[in-house]
Amino acid sequence: MIRELETVEARYRELTLSLADPAVIANPAKYRGLSKERAELETIVRKLESLRKVEAGLREARGILADAASEAELLAMAEAERAALEERRAALRQELKILLLPRDPLDEKNVFLEIRAGAGGDESSLFAQDLSRMYTRYAENRGWKAEVVEASVSPIGGYKEVILGLQGQGAYSRLKYESGVHRVQRVPRTEASGRIHTSTVTVAVLPEADEVDVKLDPKDLKIEAFGSSGPGGQNVNRNYTAIRLTHKSSGLVVSCQDEKSQHRNKEKAFRVLRARLLEIARSEQRAKIAEDRRSQVGTGERSEKIRTYNFPQSRVTDHRLGESFHNLSGILDGALEPLLEKLILRAQARQLESSPSRADI
Repeated sequence: MIRELETVEARYRELTLSLADPAVIANPAKYRGLSKERAELETIVRKLESLRKVEAGLREARGILADAASEAELLAMAEAERAALEERRAALRQELKILLLPRDPLDEKNVFLEIRAGAGGDESSLFAQDLSRMYTRYAENRGWKAEVVEASVSPIGGYKEVILGLQGQGAYSRLKYESGVHRVQRVPRTEASGRIHTSTVTVAVLPEADEVDVKLDPKDLKIEAFGSSGPGGQNVNRNYTAIRLTHKSSGLVVSCQDEKSQHRNKEKAFRVLRARLLEIARSEQRAKIAEDRRSQVGTGERSEKIRTYNFPQSRVTDHRLGESFHNLSGILDGALEPLLEKLILRAQARQLESSPSRADI
């Protein structure tokens, strides 16, 4: 691990020199790429510098404690300093181990969230709408851009299905553990007798694919324009601005009609199709991974019941963490960060456990 840190530090110094090179400055694309790489390494380098300062302080404190001529008051101060520095050193070592873990190359991608009503009829569609709002509010809280790419509205106003596009730094890294079955327990608005009803909604988190990630052969595509329709199926646009995109080899069909422009609907449809094809490729790859890896957080299996939202007890229980959060209204208003942070820390801990070669610094 020491060698890894030294390699990172050397690369950081090399990048710093390169960014001062007039030839690099004159090449905007290269400059941006090197700047991004340097920024990603800077956190590790700064942590390493802090660790070295802490270790220097520890050597000084231990020197005082080993000196038989030291006064009692100085010894007490040195002992307190030693204890505090050892605690800080342990924390920095752990942070560095996590920072050196292999990064998911998709972490910085924008995402599509596909939210679908499951078991529970109308109540399920209403909860799908609640989850759509929850993720939209979370995105807004982080300063991300959120848009409805496509939506199918139920007769009572909920969502049978909605696709959200969320664009922001690290969107996939924050939301990739949200894939799965979300269960709600509450008294439905339509339930006169006041009985608690259980229904489910599925969420799929797809990283947005770039053109270089997924190549589309025009011969493998069927593109159709049609008039967009509103609730009840009535035609609301006779100019055929909606787009239906069929990928022949996979059978995937994507329809977009949210925009008034055919060009914008076509652009959105291509973005969703690429994301779905990338997810298919990743799912096939995951199927080859050993069983112990599949059991980890973030496998993305849609059949997993990952969370329960219990309204009578104002409680949200994440079944992977085995922990409940008594802030249901806040979470549904987008206050997801504490819960997501614990999921990320859990995944990192499991990743460290599966890397026995990563010894202490």
